[in-house]
Amino acid sequence: MSLNIVLFEPEIPQNTGNIARTCAATGSNLHLIKPLGFSLADKYLKRAGLDYWNLVNITIYENFEDFLSSVKGRDVFIATTKESRFYTDVTYTDDCFIMFGKETAGLPDCIHQEYKNSRIKIPMIDNVDARSLNLANSVNIVMYEALRQLGFNNLV
Repeated sequence: MSLNIVLFEPEIPQNTGNIARTCAATGSNLHLIKPLGFSLADKYLKRAGLDYWNLVNITIYENFEDFLSSVKGRDVFIATTKESRFYTDVTYTDDCFIMFGKETAGLPDCIHQEYKNSRIKIPMIDNVDARSLNLANSVNIVMYEALRQLGFNNLV
């Protein structure tokens, strides 16, 4: 059993480091779609991931098309604030991919169109000033629901 967390053009190294640490602790794979807003050698990225980096299986894609070609026929969910279906209302599958957009802009329209039937959201208050949750927190919320549905396989 393995989940695949996908970050589309992440910008903040601390978020990616925290997500990498959670991936390491759950045996989930981390996929990064370039361009990245930081270097993978960034000290903040490394500090946020602590000493878990050797436990993370990371795949890096040059662009979205590169990612698309590698996931043909597989389940891909995209997390967005532009959806009515909650992340708890879908059935996650073993080895599925859950994609999150960059911190400042989310996901572009082309990705929304590509995955319009597999969009999910985390519920929040209805207030224009509360735009979204922190990326690392959002990943953790959705990831643990998917892991719960899959029976926390291989986790103690």
